[in-house]
Amino acid sequence: MKYLILMQVDPSVLESLTEEQGQQIQQGHGAFMAATKQSGEFIGTQALADPSQSKVIRSREGRPEVTDGPFVEAKEFMGGFYLIDVENEERALELARMIPDASIDGLALEVRPVMFSDGFEG
Repeated sequence: MKYLILMQVDPSVLESLTEEQGQQIQQGHGAFMAATKQSGEFIGTQALADPSQSKVIRSREGRPEVTDGPFVEAKEFMGGFYLIDVENEERALELARMIPDASIDGLALEVRPVMFSDGFEG
């Protein structure tokens, strides 16, 4: 079964990290990707830009209108995701716990089953 591990980012938490801690996070993500690739559970990953670079499309009088940014007061935003293919939810949670963000106060991971997939084959 496929699961999406969403990485919730709080910029103030990342800004408070030391350079060494930042490097440990990068190395931890590299180790996670290597381990899940080796086990055959890795499908893909994407890191997302800061929400200030977002565009939002909403319907106005039945027509799509594009505006800058989400303009939502939120402390956290989705910073990226991993898509994995595992036997069950227990394994998905086990893998999520390996991601360095899981051990940093103020950051969060959301593990969600994929209901439909097209184009990301693992």
